[in-house]
Amino acid sequence: MEELLELRTLLMGGNISEALLLVEEMTEMSKDDKINKISSFSIILLMHLIKQQAEKHSTRSWDVTIRNAARQIQRSNKRRKAGGYYLSSAELLETLTDAYESALDAAALEAFGGHYESAELGAMVDQEGIIQEAIALILEIEN
Repeated sequence: MEELLELRTLLMGGNISEALLLVEEMTEMSKDDKINKISSFSIILLMHLIKQQAEKHSTRSWDVTIRNAARQIQRSNKRRKAGGYYLSSAELLETLTDAYESALDAAALEAFGGHYESAELGAMVDQEGIIQEAIALILEIEN
């Protein structure tokens, strides 16, 4: 809110160049917020996909969590008024790849009753396959 008041003051004062710099900064802050939200939901999505693959089964709860996380990623990524998306497919893929290790750590606490360390659990699953499944789920929901 403080930034909007400053923007208004700059515009009313005719300081267009400073106002444009502030708009650029606000745009960057907004995108960072979207990336953080998408990253958080990516960890949840990946964690449950890791557990499914490692334990070779699923539960209704995991299925619902997976669908909800994919929907929330799609929702957070969509530009409502301007149309389009904040992150491209390539940027979504990068975000999922970045979130994978955190998801693996979380999955290690839950899968098999927490019996395996992250590295051990990671050796049981196909990281690339899980990330590709996650991106497919997100893009499927978008279409």
